Amino acid sequence: MKKDMYVLLHNIRSTHNVGSIFRTSDALRITKLILSGYTPTPIDRFGKSRRDIAKVALGAEKTIPWEYKDNPVRFIKELKKKGVSVVGLEQSEKSVDYKKVKVKNPTLFIIGNEVEGIDTNILNLCDVIAEIPMKGNKESLNVSVAYGIGLARMLGL
Repeated sequence: MKKDMYVLLHNIRSTHNVGSIFRTSDALRITKLILSGYTPTPIDRFGKSRRDIAKVALGAEKTIPWEYKDNPVRFIKELKKKGVSVVGLEQSEKSVDYKKVKVKNPTLFIIGNEVEGIDTNILNLCDVIAEIPMKGNKESLNVSVAYGIGLARMLGL
């Protein structure tokens, strides 16, 4: 398994999606989750555990390191200066089939809002934009499902 794999969750609105991503991150052995924007964190502003995230994460919110970043753009730029590759999981004119993405070590994966996707100012910082092709009538998957499918494949599982 590759080491130093980070994930930025920006403006994810659903606590269930966040919990599911924590749980999947445990299976994928993600190094750290970074939460930003209005993404709910496992600990609320009063320092209490959020039951709604914990219910879905099943303890992964306690085993996967995480932190909140106020300025995701600055954070991404700092990582890029350190040689970290940045991969966005998004539908875009610049995207490539996720099955063709070669993940380098270390890598930051970016996951965006359930409806709007990754903010343009963040998407522009990506070295690669990976897309899961859709075969059915719907134009996208649930963000936590896309996360599991996309990262499992890109990480070689």
